[in-house]
Amino acid sequence: MVKRLRLNDKTVREQIPEEDRDYQVFDTEIRGLSIRILRSGARSFVLDYRFAGRQRRMAIGRWPEWSVTAARERARELRRQIDEGCDPLGERGELRDAPRFKDMIDRYLAEHVPHLSPVNASDQRAMLTKLVAPHWANELVTEITPHDVAKLLNMIAQGRARPSKAKPNNRARKLQGAKPTPVRANRVGEVLRKMFNLAIQWGWRTDNPAAGFKKRVETARERFLSHEEIGRLAEVLDAAEDQRAAGIIRICMLTGARVGEVRQARFEQFNLELGIWSKPAATTKQRKIHRVPISADVAAIVRQRALVVPKGTPWIFPGDVPGQPVKEIRRFWKMAQREADLPDVRIHDLRHTFASLLVSGGASLEMIGKLLGHSQMQTTLRYAHLMDSPLRAGVDAVAGMLRPRPKIVHNADTDVDADAKRA
Repeated sequence: MVKRLRLNDKTVREQIPEEDRDYQVFDTEIRGLSIRILRSGARSFVLDYRFAGRQRRMAIGRWPEWSVTAARERARELRRQIDEGCDPLGERGELRDAPRFKDMIDRYLAEHVPHLSPVNASDQRAMLTKLVAPHWANELVTEITPHDVAKLLNMIAQGRARPSKAKPNNRARKLQGAKPTPVRANRVGEVLRKMFNLAIQWGWRTDNPAAGFKKRVETARERFLSHEEIGRLAEVLDAAEDQRAAGIIRICMLTGARVGEVRQARFEQFNLELGIWSKPAATTKQRKIHRVPISADVAAIVRQRALVVPKGTPWIFPGDVPGQPVKEIRRFWKMAQREADLPDVRIHDLRHTFASLLVSGGASLEMIGKLLGHSQMQTTLRYAHLMDSPLRAGVDAVAGMLRPRPKIVHNADTDVDADAKRA
């Protein structure tokens, strides 16, 4: 028989646990509210109710953390929800099972990121795990708002302190101050926008809180080496002990290729008779095969590498790990910067320099875009201002054609004096 009492702290305390079973004592005031007496002696409040023909039991809280008065008020609130047609236990289960942002990261990395280039995939994985997950990992996907997105991107744009070497021995380290990273904030915003678009497709939410995120102004870096700087760098490369790394830099200078494309170059990609380098889609940023003509100097570097690389090695620049290409030349480039007095020059600036030399030689933007492998003309237009000199020369040539020819003009006073003398 069901036991019923008007529950209060005294009656709850007086209940004696039974050795072989748990039992309930129902409240006479709130229908379905009871105190469960466990055989262990623990006591907790629960609410029994029926919803859609099913018997349900919802835990409210443990006694004495929850008093009888507090449990009764909570039971009244739940009863009102039930009378309005809501199932509080079902809502609690849905909330417990609702996807959190860490679940969205896992699914995004598993389903979308594998289709990206290796470099892009690695970059997005780092952004999500280092910059986003520490703040949102346990947040429900549906609870993230545009304000949350703006707050996170503002924090990323302000930068964060990061460790740096205090001495060249790689042991002693100190903490630098925060360095603003507005471009990084833009990239994170673009990734979040894509993720939430996918979340809409997955049925995880109905809107995109990152759709209209504020983009920071990006100032494209423009550093082109002068002829004198190119000469200094060439001398350093000729004298370098590590000719493997020097060869990578030379091909970057001579082709405008990205350093990753050169590091992973294989002999089979080069047709030295026709002077063509066919870059596979796996190594290019645009994920397409990119065929470019090469100069005789590049062909000579490839032939020279074929003489020093062990037979059977596919890589033009094999790395220290067997079966792998060179992974990193950062240390060599630091040395080259120091020796050539180019402290502010990045390897990628060699690509910009290659394009600037093409422009000065009269190449069109379309030609530059094809040689550099740009998939969008907008990317190539960053070099348009370099065409001012040849354009100005053309304008001057036209002006010279239309400029009035000089005529001999007589001085009237001089002519009068001459006539007087003749008279």
